[in-house]
Amino acid sequence: MLRRFVYITTFAFLLQIGSAVAGSTGSESLKKSGSQSSAPECFEGVSRAIFSINHALDKVVFEPVAKGYRTIPHPIRKGTGNAVDNLRSLLTFSNNILQGNFSGAANTAGRFVINTTVGILGIFDPADNFFGLEDRGKEDFGQTIGYWGASSGCYFVLPILGPTTIRDSIGLVGNVFLDPVYQITHNTEVNAGIGNQSYSEHNYYYYRGTGAVDFRAKNIESFNTLEETSIDLYASVKSLYLQNRNKKIMNSQSSIKTQDDSDWEEIDTN
Repeated sequence: MLRRFVYITTFAFLLQIGSAVAGSTGSESLKKSGSQSSAPECFEGVSRAIFSINHALDKVVFEPVAKGYRTIPHPIRKGTGNAVDNLRSLLTFSNNILQGNFSGAANTAGRFVINTTVGILGIFDPADNFFGLEDRGKEDFGQTIGYWGASSGCYFVLPILGPTTIRDSIGLVGNVFLDPVYQITHNTEVNAGIGNQSYSEHNYYYYRGTGAVDFRAKNIESFNTLEETSIDLYASVKSLYLQNRNKKIMNSQSSIKTQDDSDWEEIDTN
């Protein structure tokens, strides 16, 4: 149980940091468009204290891990990121359906089938390069309930898990039930001869942790820049996190009409 908690909190923290920082690349265009997003603060004093602890952990543990990952040759990192994104698209597919975006669901399913087969388990992206099926971006349950009108609720910071809102916290729970990868790895019949009940579950956490490290590694420079230029880092991360989530939901709302939902936050620093 303790090891499972460590796996969960590690990849969740890295994803939250990566999401907030990645949103900084789109913050200027968001300001120019006049789009604003905000959420009431809950327990700001406590959240600031937790944020400081999380930030220290990032400096001591998570950033060094990401820097170590950056020493791996780029083609290997690229293939690893592609494979993780390919598995992650199964969750996107579920949320495409829940949002009524059937064209997006068809695109996501087509990409998954082609990249899993022709692309060798998702290491390569022939769906985009040869079949014209572009990646329209990631979807999660927090975006889905936001798409259907749920407000963000109050903003707060969780230990290790980082910035979130009531809506996104519910979304994290929903993702567990909607993610086929989670369901497969946690409901696989145990081989009594081996007796290792946690083997398949560990595979899930390795997959999520690898994706989190890959994403954090792509955003090292962006986070350092944010630290150097922010007068109040807590307020900056909060603003970028909320803008990022708002932008994702707006993309979801426009996807059915435009059929164009590119992942605006993606940063490739390589």
